[in-house]
Amino acid sequence: MLDRIKNWFEIRIGLKDLIRAQLTEYRVPKDINIFYTLGFVAMAAFMMQAATGFFLLVYYVPHSEQAFKSVQAIMTTVPYGWLFRMLHAVGSNLMVAVVFLHLASVFFMGSYKKPREMTWLAGCLMLLLVLTFCLSGYLLPWSQLSYWATTIVTTIPTAFPYFGDYAAYIMRGGEHVSGVTLNRFFAIHVALLPFLFISILGFHLFLVRRIGISSPPFGEKNEREWTEYRHEAHSDGIPFYPHFVFREMFMVMIFFAIMFFIISFMPTLFLPEDANTPADPFRTPARIKPEWYFLAPYQMLRLIPNKLLGVVMQIIIVALFILWPFFDTKKERNILKRRLLLGVFFISIAMWVILAVWGRYS
Repeated sequence: MLDRIKNWFEIRIGLKDLIRAQLTEYRVPKDINIFYTLGFVAMAAFMMQAATGFFLLVYYVPHSEQAFKSVQAIMTTVPYGWLFRMLHAVGSNLMVAVVFLHLASVFFMGSYKKPREMTWLAGCLMLLLVLTFCLSGYLLPWSQLSYWATTIVTTIPTAFPYFGDYAAYIMRGGEHVSGVTLNRFFAIHVALLPFLFISILGFHLFLVRRIGISSPPFGEKNEREWTEYRHEAHSDGIPFYPHFVFREMFMVMIFFAIMFFIISFMPTLFLPEDANTPADPFRTPARIKPEWYFLAPYQMLRLIPNKLLGVVMQIIIVALFILWPFFDTKKERNILKRRLLLGVFFISIAMWVILAVWGRYS
């Protein structure tokens, strides 16, 4: 019976030829390292977020009077609801960390250079969408932490004259964060963002396969100039399957091991006390901090007296990061041979860590 099913697909889509062309005979660089697996780990994390999010939607009620109660019911009465909620909450934070590491490794490897500028742009857009996922999903539990953190974030556009107040009004659906805001963030989180993310992810994967995976830039390499389109085939490389696929699956298992370790031994790491207290618009908590991935820009805004200047500086930094392939036109990909760029890379990471830690404990 199984052979008949396989033969049915073989006749119609050429299954053996597809597997041979896309897996067993598809080659990746022989000196490829584990950092090249982070993109697949991020994709696996997104798939888990989509799956757990679907099950949470079965019981979640997007209403200001029912949202918190429905989340607490998921945690306390729905069979294994607590597990799906924790997988979704912890997984979202780890997904952000993986995407950060993926982009940092791509930058370090110089894989953003010609002809992969569009691949880099797509990756940066997905990072912004992941952060928007986190921001929109953060409000949905309707807790003290989520309510007041969203209140702080939605005041950022007010730094701009003329249209800033109007932009904040559109985000909130009114003068203050309310049930209307909850409904808007819910619609964005479950309807708009998944469509955008999957579309850009498909384009990103298409570019990676169409151009080919870039080789690590270290060591003596004589790379051809990209004057016309060609596929970087790596004829002397290793098979994508099983060699590289097993590395990817190994890293995915490490990802899930870290996630279940946090769920088992550090369950309050991403769900502190204020995350389990219902939202109260009339009681401002003493200390509300954004999530760890927003702490650095949050602290930077606190240090700059002029709010507009602080926001504009951050927009410039983000724009420079996204458009960096168009500024860095040097042929040399090995960052170890470019001491100035290497210094900027590590100083930028160090400043981000310092600002994040400062924002956390200030």
